[in-house]
Amino acid sequence: GHTNSNTEAVTLPEMKITGMIDPNSPDNRSYSRPSSFSATKTDTRIMETPVSIQVVPWSVMNDQKTPRIKDALENVSGVRPQPSLGEGNAFIIRGFSNGSRIFRNGLGLIGGFGGSPGEFDTANLESIEVLKGPAAVLFGRIEPGGLINITTKRPLDIPYYALEQQFGSYDYYRTVWDAGGPVTENRSLLYRFSGAYQNNNSFRDFVSLDRVVVNPSVTWRVADKTELTVNIEGLNQDFRADFGLPVIGKRPAPIPIGRSLDDPNTPQGNLSHVLVGTDFIHRFNDDWALRNRFLATFSSYEMAFVNPAPAFGNALNENTGIMDRNIFIQESSTDAYTTNLDLTGKFQLGQTRHEILAGFDFTRGVSEYHSRGDWINPNPALAIDIFNPGPSYGIPRSLYDSTLATSVTAPLHYSVAKTEWYGVYFQDRITLWDKLHILGGGRYDWAENGRGRGSSFNAAENVLPSTIRKDSGFSPRVGILYQPWSWLSVYGNWTTSFGANNGISAAGTSFDPQIGEQFEVGIKSALFQEKLITTLTFYNLTKDNLLTPDLSTPDPLDRIAVGRQRSKGIELDISGQITHELSLIGSYAYTDAKVVRDNSGLQGNLMPLAPKHAGSVWLRYDVKKFAPLNGLSFGLGVFAAGKREGDVQNTFQLPGYARLDAFAAYRMKLGPTRLTAQINARNILDKRYYESTDPDSNVAPRLGVYPGAPLTILGSLRLEY
Repeated sequence: GHTNSNTEAVTLPEMKITGMIDPNSPDNRSYSRPSSFSATKTDTRIMETPVSIQVVPWSVMNDQKTPRIKDALENVSGVRPQPSLGEGNAFIIRGFSNGSRIFRNGLGLIGGFGGSPGEFDTANLESIEVLKGPAAVLFGRIEPGGLINITTKRPLDIPYYALEQQFGSYDYYRTVWDAGGPVTENRSLLYRFSGAYQNNNSFRDFVSLDRVVVNPSVTWRVADKTELTVNIEGLNQDFRADFGLPVIGKRPAPIPIGRSLDDPNTPQGNLSHVLVGTDFIHRFNDDWALRNRFLATFSSYEMAFVNPAPAFGNALNENTGIMDRNIFIQESSTDAYTTNLDLTGKFQLGQTRHEILAGFDFTRGVSEYHSRGDWINPNPALAIDIFNPGPSYGIPRSLYDSTLATSVTAPLHYSVAKTEWYGVYFQDRITLWDKLHILGGGRYDWAENGRGRGSSFNAAENVLPSTIRKDSGFSPRVGILYQPWSWLSVYGNWTTSFGANNGISAAGTSFDPQIGEQFEVGIKSALFQEKLITTLTFYNLTKDNLLTPDLSTPDPLDRIAVGRQRSKGIELDISGQITHELSLIGSYAYTDAKVVRDNSGLQGNLMPLAPKHAGSVWLRYDVKKFAPLNGLSFGLGVFAAGKREGDVQNTFQLPGYARLDAFAAYRMKLGPTRLTAQINARNILDKRYYESTDPDSNVAPRLGVYPGAPLTILGSLRLEY
C-alpha cells in the first residue's frame, strides 16, 4: 500500500541498519544494538533515549565465552562485581551496590537473605542491559547506581539448532544447546529450548562446580493481535562456598591465589531455582497495546564453610598468620511473585507526537533463613596457619556434626522476612519536530517490609507482623534529548529513586527508606548508519539513609544507616561495528565515590571497590576480503582497573591491574550445518590481580578478597543447523 512520506522516513533507515538479520536471530553476530527496552519499558532507539543505557548482546558473550553475567558485565563502564562466597549477582554500579537485585525481562527478582537466587547462566540470554542511575520510575525498588536487566531467548519463527562443547583449564567442561522453531505450520505455536551443563574445578583449592540449567519456552499466537509466551528456567548447582583470601596490612596476604582456608572435607553447597514467567500482549491496533508480565521465583540454597571466627572481627593474627575458625552452615529459601500491567499508546497532538505508558506493578516475596554452627567464637582446634595450611586440613566429620547441632544465635536462629510492594507509574515521551524528545514520568510506591526472628520458623512468623514497616513515596523523572542530526544527540536528566531499607536494626526496628537523586548530562553519537553507538556522560548521584552492616552486634544480618554517600563521574561506552571486518565494545569510567556524611567516622572515605579509573576494550576482526582465510575471526581484549579501596573503612587497597584476553575462531560450512572451532585465552600474561571483596555479607572484607583467575585456556566446537 501507499505510505505517506513521514512514515517512510522512519522505516527506511530501520531497514538499512538491521539488514536482513533480526536483532534477536541466533545468527546475528553484530555487537550493535540500536534499540533497548529497559530505559522506557518500550522498544526505544538508544539515540532517542535521554538516559545512559548499554547493551551487551549475546554475540559478545559468545565471542568471549562467558558462562556468568559477571564476566559479560566487564564490558560496561562503571560496573564492578561484588560477589559473596564467590557466588551471586551483587554488583557495584556508579559506586553503589545494586543490592544483588537483578531484573529479568523487566521484572525484578527477589533474592532471599544473601541476595539474588544464586547465579544466572548466560546459556539462555539474548542480551544484558544496564540502565545507569535511579530507574525507580518504572521499576520500583531499585538501588540508585543503576539497573541490570537480563533478556532471555524467545521462541523462534525459523528452525534453528545448535550444540556446543567447551573444554578448558582446571577440568572445565561445558555443554550448551539451543533449539527453536515453529511447532505448527501456520506458526501459531513456536518453541525454544536452550540450556547448559557445566562441570569444573578451579584454580582455587577444593573449589568445584556442577551446574545444569534448562530453559524451555513456548509462544502461542492466540489471534492476529494477541500472543502469550511462557518461559521456565530451572537451575541446580552443587558448589563449594569460597570466601577468598585475607588481608595483611594494606594489601591482600602474600600467599598463593589458589590457597583455600576452608577444608577439603566441607560438604558441598547446593543452590537451585525454578522461575516461571509469562508475557501476554494484546494489540488493539498499530498504536495501542496492553501487556502483562508475570514471574514466580522459587529459590533455595544451603552452604557450609569453615569460616573465619569471628567472621566480622579480627579472626586473623596478622603478625603470626594464624587464623581462628569455626564451622557454620546457612540455608535460605524464597518464594516470590511479581507482575505488572502496562498500557502503551501513540497519538499526535498538533505538532507533537506522544508515546505514553501507564502501568501498575506488584511484588510479594517471603524468605526463610536458618543458620547453624558458630561464626563468632573460634574453636582453638581449628586455627589455621595461612602460610602453611596443610597440617590443619582434614577436619573429622564428627566435628562438623557436633558443631552444626548447635547455633550461636539461638534462640533467634530462624528468620522469616516479607516484602510487599505496589506501584503505579506514568510516562510520556513527547517528540517535537522529529528532533526534540522529552521524557517525563512519575511513580508512586507503597511498600511493606519486615523480618521476624525466633527459635523456629513458626515462632519467627508469629513475630513478623509486629516488625512490618510501611512506606510510601513519589519518584519523578524528567529527561530531555535534542537530536540535531541523525548521528548526534545531546541529553540531560534528573531522576530520584525510592528504596526500602530492608535491613533490621539490632533493636528489631526498620529504617527510613533510602532516597537517591541524580543529575546527568550526556552526548550520544551513531556512526556508520547507526552501527557504532557511543555514549559519553557526566553524572552526579547522591544517596541518603544508606545501610551498612552493624559490626557492634553478633548478628551478621544486623544493619545501621550511615547517612549520605555521593558519586560523580564521567563514563564512556562504545559498541558496534567500525567496518565490515572490525567490531568493538569498549568502556571507560572515572568514578569519584565517597562518604560525605556519616555518624561513625567514615566521613570523607572513598566507597569500596570503586576505582577512580577503569576501562575495557574488546575488538573482533573477521577476515572477509582474503578468500583463503574467509571464516577466520580473531580478537583481543584488555580489562583494566585502578587501585580500589577494599572496605568502606578504607583500611586496605586492592592494587590496580590490566588483564589481557584473546580469541581466535574459524567458521566453516559442512553441507547445511556450520561448524565453528574457537579458542579463548583469559589473562594471557598470567597477571596476579584481585577482583573484589566480600560485601560484609558473609565475612568482613578484610577476610574475603577474591583473586582473579590466572591464565585460563578454553576450546570450543559449535555445530549450528
